[in-house]
Amino acid sequence: MERDYDLFEEFPDGLPLWRGRVSGLREARLGLFELSKITKNECFAIHLATEEIVARVNVGAATGEKPLVFQISYASQLGEARSEFLKRQGFNVLTVYGNDAAKLVLRPPEKYDLFIVGHAAPEPTRREMVEWLKEKYPGVRILALNAPGIPNLVGADYNVKLNGPETLLPVICSALADGHSAGSAAG
Repeated sequence: MERDYDLFEEFPDGLPLWRGRVSGLREARLGLFELSKITKNECFAIHLATEEIVARVNVGAATGEKPLVFQISYASQLGEARSEFLKRQGFNVLTVYGNDAAKLVLRPPEKYDLFIVGHAAPEPTRREMVEWLKEKYPGVRILALNAPGIPNLVGADYNVKLNGPETLLPVICSALADGHSAGSAAG
């Protein structure tokens, strides 16, 4: 069963205007694409029951707004907790669950500042996501989260061992500050 998503347009003063309701990620993406044709304001799709924003268009990251982090999680509770933590630190965060959802939501391309690839999937699944992101978003840094005892994910710009937000936050800040330079970090 598909989730229902509400579509909103957010005006520069921060006030949202409801633009409709759709069923499923594919329809949310298409609805946002249509909205982006008629407005330059940021628009987003949200699952109201969970307050999970699953897609955005017309994001103004280059205008000094909060950095936009796109997280691909493979464990819903961890993804939600990480998303909430990052939002409290001042980031805009979009979280999806699994590669298929990420590939669906990440079209049409928007400006993202950082991708986070979660740890709770087999290495080939995570590696495939990193390769896809590198192809579609070549200038955006990728941070891979790794469980203790798991080797770094090949292709990611940064690798962090999961051991709490104290380690994660400095690496995210470093990745965002590095811009287009390659880097690697282990924690």
